[in-house]
Amino acid sequence: MDELDALWAFLVAAALAFAVTPPVAAFARRVGAVHEPRARDLHDKPVPRLGGLAILVAVVVAGVLFLPDERSTRAILLGAIAIALVGALDDYLPGGLPPLVKLAGQFGAAAIPVFAGDVRVENVTLPFIDPFELGEFGSHALSLVGIVAVMNVVNFTDGADGLAAGVCTIAAATFAVIALSLNRDAAGVLAALTAGASVGFLWHNFHPASIFMGDAGSNLLGLLLACVAIQGVLKTAAVVALFFPLLILAVPAADATYVVAKRIKYRRPVYRADAAHFHHRLARIGFSQRRTVLYLYGWTLSLAALALAMRFVPYSDDDGSLNAGWTIVILAFGLLALAASLYLVIVLEILKFKRVREREIRRRVETGEMTALSRDEVEREIEREVETGEFQAVPRQ
Repeated sequence: MDELDALWAFLVAAALAFAVTPPVAAFARRVGAVHEPRARDLHDKPVPRLGGLAILVAVVVAGVLFLPDERSTRAILLGAIAIALVGALDDYLPGGLPPLVKLAGQFGAAAIPVFAGDVRVENVTLPFIDPFELGEFGSHALSLVGIVAVMNVVNFTDGADGLAAGVCTIAAATFAVIALSLNRDAAGVLAALTAGASVGFLWHNFHPASIFMGDAGSNLLGLLLACVAIQGVLKTAAVVALFFPLLILAVPAADATYVVAKRIKYRRPVYRADAAHFHHRLARIGFSQRRTVLYLYGWTLSLAALALAMRFVPYSDDDGSLNAGWTIVILAFGLLALAASLYLVIVLEILKFKRVREREIRRRVETGEMTALSRDEVEREIEREVETGEFQAVPRQ
């Protein structure tokens, strides 16, 4: 098993997902599994769900063809089938599954690879620190929670056409390269076919989407990425192993962390959907769906590039000392990722502030609270407020 197997797995999964998605969309319409637009949604017409079933077909067929017939891979595929069926039921039922039932389904599906396939983190390796052994209970518990967390992280990202599928394509392809380089061939092939299934589906899911992956797809991709991270990266002796998943999945993780923290802050149930995600905030600024997802793709790519640089750039000599020239290269990749992150912060916060202030100033002019201002005067006033930080309070949105 080598890079050629991974390439073929990617191509077969991509072709299958591309071919199977239209019939799945027709089936979803026939059974009434259609997502009607809601106030917080970015689409404005009914779109069939259950796209995750097409991804599942691609993953299972490519997995049977190219993955080794081992206990761990069989357990991962069984877990994938289980979570896709749970997600499909959630997509099909009006109102979806109750949150606790859905969470139980996620833990049940995650338990299959963890307990039946021994897909679990046994220790944590950090630079300059000896590996920390988790013990049997800690290993199983942490692995279960981690897999379910990644499922929900990917699920939270699935709110704009092509966003989750594109981010998962980038993440899975990056995991494939790293896993294969660490001689974790089975995990590398699994990552490659996950990337293939995602990109094959993305053809139909990019804006304007003809089908949504639904919870069947987002939970499935989350489980597969988590298993790949455990088997292909976290089980290795690489000293930066822990940082690879954190970097590669940083964008969806940051989005989920922000949203959950905001719901907790305002005492709202963490499982209740809202319009606080990065893609919603970019849309409110005025970005189109395509521009929104391309910005988030770019951010994900910058972090994936940093992860690849940390794996392949020889910044450390055999004696553990840093190589000056290669360290500069690593720093350049780090600065690129930092610049992308800061740029999104500027877009999300400062540009949002400018738009909100412009609407507020115009409202005050219309109500007579302020004297009439020309467009140039409004823009100069907003620029002054941004530079000085002096402005009247804006009503909370």
